[in-house]
Amino acid sequence: MAGKMLTGLAVVLGITLVANGVYMITAPEPWYWIVPGVPDRGPFNQHFVRDIGFLYLLMGAAFIAGAVYDSYRRQLWLLPALWLVCHALFHIWEVVVGICGPASLVEDFAGVTLPALLAVGLVLGSRGTLRDA
Repeated sequence: MAGKMLTGLAVVLGITLVANGVYMITAPEPWYWIVPGVPDRGPFNQHFVRDIGFLYLLMGAAFIAGAVYDSYRRQLWLLPALWLVCHALFHIWEVVVGICGPASLVEDFAGVTLPALLAVGLVLGSRGTLRDA
């Protein structure tokens, strides 16, 4: 039962990341203006938004692939989880050094911190589901 929940969570996270990546790649300027807090962090840069969009697309694919191929699950989930954690830590650092106010942590939670926490949970949860762990 826990394995099915883990797999389902990975698929939902993966689809969400893929959808965000596709949106960033195909409509970078609307993405920039619609995501809360993004315009506050610097001027619009189409190239940069698309670059990061490809990263989100690949991370989402890795979470989905890990849901399908359980023998490679930890390997497929570890690196995107690390990137998501580093991204969340960077947002915290921006608050600590005064680039953003503390309210940005609340504003960013659903799109930055929550995916990182879910990804860490998936990696830690995958320990019990691997044959070769």
